[in-house]
Amino acid sequence: MNEEKELMSASPLLITGAAGFIGARLVESFEHDSTPIVSVDHPSYFTEREEHRGIDFGTVVDREELFSWLENPANRPGAIVHLGACTDTTVLDEVFFQRVNVEYSKDLWDYATREQIPLVYASSASTYGAGESGYDDDESKIDQLQPLNPYGDSKQRFDRYVLKQEENGHHPSSWSGFKFFNVYGFGERHKGKMSSVVLQACDQIKESGGVRLFRSHHPDFLDGEQKRDFIAVTDVVRALRFALEKPISRGIYNLGTGKARTFLDLVRAVFKTLSRPEDIEFIDTPISLREHYQYFTEARMDRLVAEGFTGGFSSLEDGVKAYLERLLSVETS
Repeated sequence: MNEEKELMSASPLLITGAAGFIGARLVESFEHDSTPIVSVDHPSYFTEREEHRGIDFGTVVDREELFSWLENPANRPGAIVHLGACTDTTVLDEVFFQRVNVEYSKDLWDYATREQIPLVYASSASTYGAGESGYDDDESKIDQLQPLNPYGDSKQRFDRYVLKQEENGHHPSSWSGFKFFNVYGFGERHKGKMSSVVLQACDQIKESGGVRLFRSHHPDFLDGEQKRDFIAVTDVVRALRFALEKPISRGIYNLGTGKARTFLDLVRAVFKTLSRPEDIEFIDTPISLREHYQYFTEARMDRLVAEGFTGGFSSLEDGVKAYLERLLSVETS
């Protein structure tokens, strides 16, 4: 492990999606580290997003120019973390997702394989679809999963590509993919309607004093008792760094806390942090969403724990408090 850390400090770490939610927090985590960073994304994102103020993104490369930039041997990175993707689940353009999420990822995989560079990449819990088969990251079950939208399907297609390439002996020196569950935390304001319920609840409370949650349309769940595996972005960053620094030799892993919590738990944590009285209204889940609405998600974390990642995840209450305190401090300064 010490040899890997020395490599990481001497060679650049290339991070795609570096101006995104998780990417920017990962870059920020290297603030007091000697590792040089190469940040890949749309150039305007680095300057137009207020939440990224003060972050040293190192060398910035336009995502559309990355592969021509990498043709120069002097630009060879020591490792790659691939977080760049379109994550909007409401986009239905499959051709777009194939180009932006799948083909771009394949090109990075092929480059990392040729150069024998460690690669860590973002998959998604959306690959589990409605969860009919549970949330077990057993790789032998990946072909059975049925994502509900083109975004989830794009992540599924790349996971399958990766496993097929490995089967054929075509893979980086080490590689790992992570199925992120419900990530929340500072730096997601730019995600708009795709931001976490934590941020949306905070905004609603500040505007009207109350929060609206979807009513349950399932006989086994009371209103607000729908559950998700909510994970703080700070814990996601810890896991990504663990994968690099150990390093994890190979595999696709869940990344949640392994403990589902209710939406009521979440919004109550927001009310408490904001020192506001609880005011919760339940509204009907739109008809268009009901058929595929997930009432329960919870990551099985056994395989990542077996790799040595012991967790120590933030509780939902502590994670929400830390997030909103930072958000309010920045947005009121």
